[in-house]
Amino acid sequence: MSLGSHLDELKKKHETLSEKVEVVQRAPGTSDAEITELKKQKLRLKEEIERLTVG
Repeated sequence: MSLGSHLDELKKKHETLSEKVEVVQRAPGTSDAEITELKKQKLRLKEEIERLTVG
């Protein structure tokens, strides 16, 4: 897999997680722990994208 396609895949996953976070934040009964875990996953993806883009 080339770096460009890997970055594209990471960006797609990040966007999907962003959308999911928005949905679960609006859903009643969603635990704070679940929202926190999704946000952590999103942050890890963002950091990986930045690392690959800058480095």
